[in-house]
Order: sequence, then structure tokens, then C-alpha cells
Amino acid sequence: SKRAGKMSFVEVSPDSHFPIQNLPYGVFSTADNPRHRIGVAIGEWVLDMSVVAPVCFTGPTLALQAVFGETTLNLLMALGHEGWSLARREIQKLLSKDEPFLRDNKELREKCLIPRSSVNMHLPAHIGDYTDFYSSREHATNVGTMFRGPENALMPNWLHLPVGYHGRASSIVVSGTPIRRPNGQTRPDPDKPPVFGPCKLMDMELEMAYFIGPGNEQGQPIPVTRAQEHIFGMVLMNDWSARDIQKWEYVPLGPFLGKNLGTTISPWVVTMEALAPFARPNPVQTDPLPLPYLRHDDPFSFDIRLEAALQAKDMPEPATIARVNFQSMYWTIKQQVAHHTVTGCNLRPGDLLASGTISGKTPDSYGSMLELSWKGTKPLSLPNGETRKFIQDYDTVVMSGYCQGEGYRVGFGTCTGQVLPAHKIQE
Repeated sequence: SKRAGKMSFVEVSPDSHFPIQNLPYGVFSTADNPRHRIGVAIGEWVLDMSVVAPVCFTGPTLALQAVFGETTLNLLMALGHEGWSLARREIQKLLSKDEPFLRDNKELREKCLIPRSSVNMHLPAHIGDYTDFYSSREHATNVGTMFRGPENALMPNWLHLPVGYHGRASSIVVSGTPIRRPNGQTRPDPDKPPVFGPCKLMDMELEMAYFIGPGNEQGQPIPVTRAQEHIFGMVLMNDWSARDIQKWEYVPLGPFLGKNLGTTISPWVVTMEALAPFARPNPVQTDPLPLPYLRHDDPFSFDIRLEAALQAKDMPEPATIARVNFQSMYWTIKQQVAHHTVTGCNLRPGDLLASGTISGKTPDSYGSMLELSWKGTKPLSLPNGETRKFIQDYDTVVMSGYCQGEGYRVGFGTCTGQVLPAHKIQE
């Protein structure tokens, strides 16, 4: 049986995001040891790889010792498929119910298995560069319709290439970090000069992002047929957006201050190997057919069930505001990598590339407040009687996602952030 609880000596419930079929990597510290170290999530526990690696990785796997002694995942990401598979096999074997090495060694178990509730999570990698795409057809159509009308909803380039922009890596934060509402320039009245003050249209964006593994030399594109060799794993992402700041600034060069205030990612990186059973056929792209450098046949859409929830300050728990599947994306992440590098642009291990807002066909599957409230014209009702057009101060946004297997889940945990009030600026 592939059931979660049956395969590891660590007790794992069937609805846990972190069974032995997952084994995502993260970087954590504890109150008694503030050093950042690599961990693997299993059920309600974290396997401390800095303790396990020296005793487990010997002989043919000796090279993995140094990788797991690091304070970020960058060296692991740089290893490539062979190294990733080797590490995964060894860790699965170590945690398996039939393997006595750790199961029967109480002293080692107590040192290396730490309750997940007692760890502090950090960014999993040093992120050198961050790129955000715009690959949901429904999202692009919705936003285009709001601002340009249904006839011109999609720009002429949209069905020919995965549109994207270079984001700001320095303001990517790990789940749980508060986000400060930005001040900025906006022009609420087109007949008057711009004004300065707190963003009034603060938004979330439900996205997924993926970490680059081995990079490419500058001047050497990554062919679409080999793009999977350069993708390490995925996380949830909330790409916070100041819509009013964005609207006034974005012509002609695109998003700038509307996006650089903060981007939140979930801490556990789910590997592409763990996601492989959930690969599904790609979207139909026949009208128009993409140019040859963007074509691939191998299934690389993923059946990941996503949801976003909002919790106002006085609500006891978050209320779900959107449910959508990652499968609805038009451009695949392989196409994104091929397009990003077709000029010879060099990606590096630990770079982060994001999907863009994920929206489905129905209003309850829209991945942003801009769409859910249709530009503020249809306020959302919350269980505590309040309504929302956009995100208010002290609101917390919680995103989660998982793949449903037979009797087990491969999940991402949660991606959360609370919005704090803007700083008062002395004028």
C-alpha cells in the first residue's frame, strides 16, 4: 500500500501534507540552536539533516555530507537530478518502517527528529534573481477586461509567449513575516495631479513559484526539451500588490513599486520528483501554435489543489475566499524556463521563477482580490459580517495547496502574511 502512515516508522496522518512520499526540504533553526540548517519535513516532525548526514551519507553518497551541512539549499539545488534522486532514496530508506538504522536508535532519533511546531523556518535558499510570469489565461483575460474591455482583454503577444518581468529578490520573505502597507504615488482622479500616501488597494496574488537547480552558461539557452533538468522544486507564493500604485506607474516599463514591497513564499520546497505522480497533460496550445522553441509534449502541468483564505483581526480562523487548481495555467514552467533563457540569459541555482496569479474560470477560483471583488464593484462577505474589496490593515492571508494521492497527500503547508499599517510619513 502507498498509504502515508504505512510506509514510515514516523506516524503520519492521511491528511498530513508531509508523508514519506513528499519529503520537502527547508531551512530551519531552533531556540536552543540558532544556526540555520537543512531539514526534511515528515508528518509533524523535522528531520535535521545536519545531524543525520554525517552518519548516513557514507561510501558512494559521501559527497552529500557537505551539501547537507550548508545553511541554505543552494548547493543541493546545484547538484542536479542524479544527486537529488540519490538523496531522496537515502532519506526515504532512512525513514522507512523496515529500516532499523534510525527507527531503533532512540538517541539518534531524539537528536535528529524535532517537532515541527518548535522550529523557526527561514528562506530556503539565497535567491539571486526573481522573475514573475503572467501565465494564467483566465487571470490575464479578467484583468484585461477590467481595464481595456473584453475585445482587447489579451494583448496581441499573450498567446505567443510567456509574458514576465524581473522582480525584486531582496524583498522575498518566508511565510509568517508581516508585510507593511506601502506609501506611494497614486492618481485616483485622472483630472487632478497625483497624490502621495498609503496604498488604498492592497492585494494578494495566489501563485506558485519554483527554484532553479543547475544553471546555464551566459549565451547558452536551455532547450525546452531539457528544461526539467534545471527545475528543483516548488513553493506557494503570495505576490503582494499595491494596485493603485501599480496603475499609475506601470506604463511604459511595467510593475515597479506596486510589486517590490514584499513577496511571501512557503518554507518547504516540494521536489519535482515528489510532484511527478501528479503531472497531467499540458493545456491545448493550437490557436496559435507556439513557435518551435516553446513546444514540448511531455506532461508538465500539475494537479495541485490551491486555496486562499482571509482572516480579519477579530476572526477566530481564516475564511476561504478562492479555490483553484494549478493545472489551469496556460504556459508550463518548462516553457517559462525555455523562454527566459532563449536570449542566453543565465539562470543560477536558487533563482526563483513564479507562475503569475492563478485564476480559474469561475468567480470562486480567482486568485486576487482585484478579480474576486471585480475591481471593488462586488465586495466579498466575511463570516464575521465584514466585507472586503481589498485587503485591510491587520488582515492575514493564508494560502495552502496539496496534491491528492491514493490515501496520502503531497502538500506545501501554508504561506501566510499579515498586513501592517503604512508608516506615517512626515510631509
